[in-house]
Amino acid sequence: MAWPDRQRLLPFLRWLPQQNRASVRRDLLVGLSGAILALPQSIAYALIAGLPAEYGLYAAIVPVLIACLWGSSWHLICGPTAAISIVLYAAVSPMAVPGSGDYITLILLLTFLAGVFQWLMGMLRFGALVNFVSHSVVIGFTLGAAVVIALGQLPSLMGLDLDSQTTALKTAQSLLQHVGEIDLPSLLLGLGTLLIGLAIKLLRPRWPALLISLLGASLLALLWPAMFGHVARVPAFIGQLPPLSPLPLLDVELILRLLPGAVAVGMLGLVTSLSIARSLSIRSEQLIDANQEIRAQGLSNLIGAWFSGYLSSGSFTRSGLSYDAGARSPLAGVFSALWVALFAVAGAQLIAHIPIPAMAGSILLICWGLVDHRAIRALYRVSRPEFVVMLLTFFATLLLELQTAIYAGVLASLFFYLKRTSQPRVQQSREGEADVLRVGGSIFFGASHYLQVRLQRCQATDVVIDARQINFIDYSGVEMLHQEARRLRRQDRSLTLRRARPQVIEELQKLEGVERCPIRFED
Repeated sequence: MAWPDRQRLLPFLRWLPQQNRASVRRDLLVGLSGAILALPQSIAYALIAGLPAEYGLYAAIVPVLIACLWGSSWHLICGPTAAISIVLYAAVSPMAVPGSGDYITLILLLTFLAGVFQWLMGMLRFGALVNFVSHSVVIGFTLGAAVVIALGQLPSLMGLDLDSQTTALKTAQSLLQHVGEIDLPSLLLGLGTLLIGLAIKLLRPRWPALLISLLGASLLALLWPAMFGHVARVPAFIGQLPPLSPLPLLDVELILRLLPGAVAVGMLGLVTSLSIARSLSIRSEQLIDANQEIRAQGLSNLIGAWFSGYLSSGSFTRSGLSYDAGARSPLAGVFSALWVALFAVAGAQLIAHIPIPAMAGSILLICWGLVDHRAIRALYRVSRPEFVVMLLTFFATLLLELQTAIYAGVLASLFFYLKRTSQPRVQQSREGEADVLRVGGSIFFGASHYLQVRLQRCQATDVVIDARQINFIDYSGVEMLHQEARRLRRQDRSLTLRRARPQVIEELQKLEGVERCPIRFED
């Protein structure tokens, strides 16, 4: 038995020996920039997921290390994201109190299950299946998630202590009921953080807007205790490396309850990661392996869960920063994770001074960045059906639990896809005494009826199908063509396939044999 290829088991052996002092130095600096961006983002995302702040940092360490070392993209940086965090919260919050020990255990168990699902997808080389979750679904879900996240952060921005809700509609209703209880200093601090961040993004796009705005708000709250002394802060935590977290893998009932959400969030993570990796690979002229990326994502989550890291996926902002800053290899992501680990140990006391309203303001800034205005406009111009799918996913995200919204978007995409494939392009023309149908697409069970109706409308003595573009025909298609050929024969007419591919002819002759096949063939 042959041993597995060492580079297949350890993909980083393909690029790590090629690094030199200059590239390592460059990736070290890029990693530092990525860590500075990741610190406030990771904390904010953990709070979105209903987790203590430190779990955002844990998710940006071990999972990121594994995804970078076992992936194929030079620039893809993984970690906690806003969309993933809100889906996790929606899936688990009905089962346990957010922030509690049971809640944390459920989140990590769901992460492990999603990682197993992703890894199996990669091992079975099902990377192409992720393509069935269309880009329009991702755009609609991201837009809806941004609204849901923003509404969920408004109570914290206003200094209100409200119970978290699973849908945007319920959150809005709860907020309207308590609008008279707004704490003005909290509101001013949160809005100030948001406005400072927006100003930096507009005037100095390369500056770390989140970090600067949070630092400014924290200093203001510290220097003006009479005004902001009562404002809630990020809960303090002990600075440490990610602790080991045991998972209840023997609780079958619990696993079955979490499995639908794990599949949904796992699929969302894969779609997001591959979309980012592909877009950056086009710009960098790099060839990526989709199945390897999927395996790396799965491995990072199923191992990261044991090290207190909740589910991670590709990050738009951190991956874009890695590319723009000139990362030379995945080492930039590795160094980013190591820098975050250093800050998690040494900077815990500083993080505990961040006001909750300021953090809410920074999350609203993240939400604004999630809205892809250019993609929405382009989708409207290019494809109205895909735009409808995007809108359906968006409204489903607002009205339903988020994992359900993902399934709704996928089903909508599949509906429009099947609708298009069930009506292949058919061009009809007249050549002498024959009606010629040029069929542009495969003949399968979904398209058989449509093509049969077109054949029955032909009035010529000879009916010819130009089969050059027919790559595949299934049993339903074979049976339908035989049925139509026999019908035409009874009317002293004929059905001919012109320039059919050998595999198509072979399938058609299998039903009744070569001699008894009622269909004619010609070159």
